[in-house]
Amino acid sequence: MGKRKRTDGPPNGAPLKETTLAKRPKKTELPASAETSSPLTIQVVTGSYDRILHGLTATISADDQVEFADTFLFNAHNSAIRCLALSPPSAPEPGKLQKVMLASGSSDERINVYNISAHPPSRKHQDDLSSVAPRKILENPKNRELGTLLHHSSTITKLAFPTRSKLISASEDSTIAVTRTRDWSLLSTIKTPVPKPQGRPSGDTAALGATPAGVNDFAVHPSMKLMISVSRGERCMRLWNLMTAKKAGVLNFNRDILQEVGEGKHSSGEGRRVVWGSTEDGDEYCVGFDRDALVFGMDSTPKCRVMPDPRRKIHELCYVTLDAESDSSLLAVSTEDGKIMFFSTKSEDLTPGKPAVEGKGKTSLPTAKLIAQVGGKEAGVSGRIKDFAIIRAPGKGGKDSFVIPAGSSDGKLRIFKLSVAELKEAPKSKAVQTVGKLLGTYETQNRITCVEAFAMIPRPEGVEDSEDELDDDEEEDEDKDGEDDEED
Repeated sequence: MGKRKRTDGPPNGAPLKETTLAKRPKKTELPASAETSSPLTIQVVTGSYDRILHGLTATISADDQVEFADTFLFNAHNSAIRCLALSPPSAPEPGKLQKVMLASGSSDERINVYNISAHPPSRKHQDDLSSVAPRKILENPKNRELGTLLHHSSTITKLAFPTRSKLISASEDSTIAVTRTRDWSLLSTIKTPVPKPQGRPSGDTAALGATPAGVNDFAVHPSMKLMISVSRGERCMRLWNLMTAKKAGVLNFNRDILQEVGEGKHSSGEGRRVVWGSTEDGDEYCVGFDRDALVFGMDSTPKCRVMPDPRRKIHELCYVTLDAESDSSLLAVSTEDGKIMFFSTKSEDLTPGKPAVEGKGKTSLPTAKLIAQVGGKEAGVSGRIKDFAIIRAPGKGGKDSFVIPAGSSDGKLRIFKLSVAELKEAPKSKAVQTVGKLLGTYETQNRITCVEAFAMIPRPEGVEDSEDELDDDEEEDEDKDGEDDEED
């Protein structure tokens, strides 16, 4: 039997039946040459209510001029895209391009997985296409679809790559799935309890006779051994042991805690966001509610609440590391009024709570210190910031800066830039400072729901754009298959 011919890959949009990925790589960083190189290129990916998965690059020059270009734009799902996740880049190898895995989750119960290039797209042969398009286009032929995962039976609510070898997904079917990215096999499924119906909370969209259920969010500890989840209809958070995929504990939100964050009798009282962080005081985690957030220590005792009065609706939160050596970090929170607020949760920066009145009640929790903010009406941002990403860009002489792509429901993607030194000096000021500057705004024309971004790695020398789109590993497998056919 003759050697079979090598066939081309599937057309765009068709999933691959079998995928061979690289082995688990070590964590990589930008090379030292990238610190002084300019411009900086950032790959931004947005999902929207309009089912559109939109990828674009933001190229920031040395004088802080930003240039946008579309890299991909298509209908990725049959319903609204709810969440996105990006994996760490693959390990660098001589003569090979590095890649990043992208996962998108939707209300159509599907998780789509893609391979996108970690390097800026080549500007060769792009001028003709861009000249006839209303917006600049810079396609990357290395971006490909890998396939679709059908591990859940309801809306996908959260996706995360704790490492390049694992993908964790949560859904409104009250399950959390752990998938191995090497062969996309389902390793384990964590089933969260379905809460018992207790009245009809305000804003409840569950069917008559049913109860709201599903995982709202989860956060994996940096040790990869623990995970915290918060669910709909539950006034508690759950701790999971990832080594055994079993429950490790439950922390209920009592009445006093819910009153501290403004969750009244008729509110759901459920946690909507959860994130791990680390400060000079040690590891901690933050649970976000509708209009406030609580910070807990590793002993699961409330440390402080976050939002100042008047409280605003919270959309997204994350920790930002200022100095890795001293574990200095801030909590960043995006709000309904178009701001990204930075809070210090160190014990020495907390504002003491109000004492009990005439011996009645308990002393309220301390409040985190608001030290700086980005955006707001002063910067021309009036609508909500639905989601954002924070990227640390190295600078000359150790003067690093943060680049923040922020997406709003009005379809605008804004790029902010602020120096790390500004945030380090902000706590010394008594008044809240508005830091950073708006570099540019891009109109996506879609109602943005989620944003992910990463700093692209400069293209290595010796790798040509005409490189075969098939990976070397795939080519070797096909050659081996052909040799086996010949022996038969």
